[in-house]
Amino acid sequence: MPRRSPCILIAALLGLTLSGCGGDSDAGGDRRLTVYSGREEEIVEPLFQRFERQSRIDVEVRYGESAELAATISEEGEQSPADVFFAQDAGTLGAVAREGLLERLPAETLARVDPRFRDPDGRWIGTSGRARVVAYSTDELTEDELPASIWGYTDPRWKGKIGLPPTNASFQAFVSAMRLSEGEARTRTWLEGIKANKPKFYEKNLPVLEAIASGEIEVGFVNHYYLYLLKEEQPSAPVANHFLRAGDPGALVNVAGVGILEGRGNTEDAQELVDFLLSTEGQRFYATTAEEAEYPLVGGVKPRKGLPPLSELSGPDVRLGELGRELESTLELLNELGYTS
Repeated sequence: MPRRSPCILIAALLGLTLSGCGGDSDAGGDRRLTVYSGREEEIVEPLFQRFERQSRIDVEVRYGESAELAATISEEGEQSPADVFFAQDAGTLGAVAREGLLERLPAETLARVDPRFRDPDGRWIGTSGRARVVAYSTDELTEDELPASIWGYTDPRWKGKIGLPPTNASFQAFVSAMRLSEGEARTRTWLEGIKANKPKFYEKNLPVLEAIASGEIEVGFVNHYYLYLLKEEQPSAPVANHFLRAGDPGALVNVAGVGILEGRGNTEDAQELVDFLLSTEGQRFYATTAEEAEYPLVGGVKPRKGLPPLSELSGPDVRLGELGRELESTLELLNELGYTS
């Protein structure tokens, strides 16, 4: 029996159907790019529209979960219409890169971002940074009452009060990083401890924060920038971010990133999009324009006021480029323990 690729196995674990496309544009040009985007439409559509206006390149976007799209690219192989993979996390980019499906980016492109935020083989590059945090209800808790480590949330005191998005790529990348830094046994123990506390599961990060705001839960494991998206909708929402101690698995700093599909014959236009995402305008979009306030990764663009500097954030001692090889095993573990099954 032929061995299935890791990305196809990921699709099977997630119970995905690899079909369906979408996305229309009205830039009016003859040049066209197809982007598979694991970034949510409400967040990145304005960015694509800016690129279309500047470049006169039509951008057709297929939106979905990053792991789903990685599996789709693998399934479609050389027949994939995708020119660019814009992913929510380094793990799914790494999974596609491991299959040899991404082109090596130019050295001058790679040099724009710190090595810890790009693929060591140059197949993908981070476009913005996102820190893992514990969001909490300011109605129910003070920050002093929160554990300094993610391990503290296995305490029975938190039973019925935790929310998390187990099918979200960022949560899965966090679990992969924990497996790399703490080992399989300790990660399993943590997941079992959290499960014993009867957490509530949500499809994405923002609903976790909305549940905190409504009083359904007290804490949630999310990316830092969703607080700003919530505050855009609910300015007085009683929710704040808690950054965990340096080196903690729960303090992972991950990236959203981009890669160009190998051999699609549209490399020049795809590279133009990558350059735009790394431009001052693209970086400012995430730092100041978008509600979620991610960290810019290119020098010269400051993060939103009030965020701790990226240089002060220190997660577990793992390389983001290693997350891709762990994704399949992480999904198997989450499925086994009832997080995604």
